[in-house]
Amino acid sequence: MNGKERRLSRITEKGKIVCVPMDHGVSDGPIKGLEDINSVVKAVDDGGATAVILHKGPIKALRFTPNAGIIMHISGSTSYGQTPYHKVLVAGVEEAIRLGADAISMHINVGAMDEKHMLKDLGRVADIADRYGIPLIAMMYVRGESVKNQYDPELIKRAVRLGGELGADIVKAPYTGTIETFKEVVRGSLVPVAIAGGPKLEKLDDALRMAKDAIEAGAIGVTFGRNVFQDLNPKGVVRALRKIVIDGAGLNEALEEYRKG
Repeated sequence: MNGKERRLSRITEKGKIVCVPMDHGVSDGPIKGLEDINSVVKAVDDGGATAVILHKGPIKALRFTPNAGIIMHISGSTSYGQTPYHKVLVAGVEEAIRLGADAISMHINVGAMDEKHMLKDLGRVADIADRYGIPLIAMMYVRGESVKNQYDPELIKRAVRLGGELGADIVKAPYTGTIETFKEVVRGSLVPVAIAGGPKLEKLDDALRMAKDAIEAGAIGVTFGRNVFQDLNPKGVVRALRKIVIDGAGLNEALEEYRKG
């Protein structure tokens, strides 16, 4: 087992991933659920998350060492800037290593006006990550000034393939809405694919069903943020997701796990 494989094992379990992204503070500030970063990381860690995604500041602010793997997010933009779709590098691989991260992640908006700069950064960071044996998760979204439907299966399929083509080890992408269309996304990918959670859904059942369908389509897991940390019981949501993603359980069994607290 080489260094990258060893680090991948720290952010996954049995080859599956239940990751909670909490990188929203750069783009949107202390949104609901992320006001106290230590409390929410503790809750999802107690629930059994295999990994969390944090920017460097929250990693430094943690007052305990979580069991979950730490993925340091190294790109960002603000929602009120002139070019919110243009994600720029705000950290690097060596910095992630110094802070004890197990992996790094980047956000790429395919179809944005500044797409070429983000793609250049992705290719360059992938090379550096390979040299240091650090896994790279590419968040591949179809977003930009001319994008009409960011959930278009054909566009997502191309974006996911692009992430693998440029050197990512895992690609995170939105779910396309059906098992059949997401099977096509997974089939065309060079690397494992995990789904994004997107906006907070009204019902937990809907989030869990999306996770179940994605696993059936071939995804290795989920990277759910707001559908976890904005729930009244984030620990329970993670426990429910683990039942689906890692244990292969059904929706009813996952809901029963959530109700246990």
